[in-house]
Amino acid sequence: MASRILHRLRHALTGEGEQDGLAACHAEVDEFPESSELEDDTEGLSTRLSGTLSFTSNEEEEEEDDDDIHVVRQERGESLPPDLLADAAENGEHSPPLTEHRGSNMLTRQLQELWRKSRGSFVPQRLLFEVTSANVVNERNSKYVLYTIYLIRAGQFDKAPAAVARRYSDFERLNRRLRRHFGSDMAGVSFPRKRLRCNFTAETIAKRSRAFEQFLSHLHSLPEIRRSADYLEFFFLDGLQGAQRLTRSGAYQEALAAWTNAHRLQDKLGAGHSGHFLLTLAGLAVCHQELEQPGEAHASCEQALRLLEAQDSHPLLAPFLQAHIHLAWMLGKDKRQAESRLRGLQDASVGGVPTLKEMLIKQPLP
Repeated sequence: MASRILHRLRHALTGEGEQDGLAACHAEVDEFPESSELEDDTEGLSTRLSGTLSFTSNEEEEEEDDDDIHVVRQERGESLPPDLLADAAENGEHSPPLTEHRGSNMLTRQLQELWRKSRGSFVPQRLLFEVTSANVVNERNSKYVLYTIYLIRAGQFDKAPAAVARRYSDFERLNRRLRRHFGSDMAGVSFPRKRLRCNFTAETIAKRSRAFEQFLSHLHSLPEIRRSADYLEFFFLDGLQGAQRLTRSGAYQEALAAWTNAHRLQDKLGAGHSGHFLLTLAGLAVCHQELEQPGEAHASCEQALRLLEAQDSHPLLAPFLQAHIHLAWMLGKDKRQAESRLRGLQDASVGGVPTLKEMLIKQPLP
């Protein structure tokens, strides 16, 4: 992907040839002094301009063991290498050899047993970070590159990828905060330093795109960091703030798109039990209801109530129950359990219950 960015940006940015590009590099220092970004220092990072790194998001399954490799190979219809076949034969009864003709998926008894045991086991999902575009942005006295990063689950067809757009200063801020809070974990994480010129050439932008993919992938491979607020909020906090502003202004269609992307980001990053996630579900429910989509609004309320099943004091619980009851009545669905729980909350509290929309608009975000 980064190689395609290089190809497009070379035409867009270098224009008439290398001489013009070099002249533009020297002009940047004077014209945009505040736009200094990376120095061409990528020690520890691959300089290849294509491909994307991926790391498992399950800390207890950081590396696939040999048994998992057996299963994956058999699922793909691949034959096992001789050394693995020999190991399998030594660990149990001698099984008949695999059929040798091309395309055979016949399993040995050992592999069949392994398959039966592994069917119900957890298969770690991997998360890919891919820079799909990089655009030069001019804003009054500043000029910077905006990188669009897609988060995609590997190992399956991801029909709902999520995207964020970030500039170098956003990455630098994340790097600085993580090094302050996770010094030992961040010791092995490379982050390219700033440079003073040639920030907007096609080659530099393509190299940075690759570097940012690796930077995010490396962070996601560290369990403590990928669960930290600094890391998670880098992806979705500004999206939530924008979605809340749009909801307050009544732009529900635009707000729904923002809430939906924030929901996908949090789901992929494993942040589905945070207060931010509940606020996101509230945003989805309110926007769907305002757009006369009661079925989708009801589904968001149900998801939130499942997360709040063991909580009786959360400020969003009563508003979610109230919205769920109203939507269930509209859709002809059972609402007795929600009504009973809401009555219990009302008996134990003083004052009325605010609506979900009121809570959503008033909820402060950092």
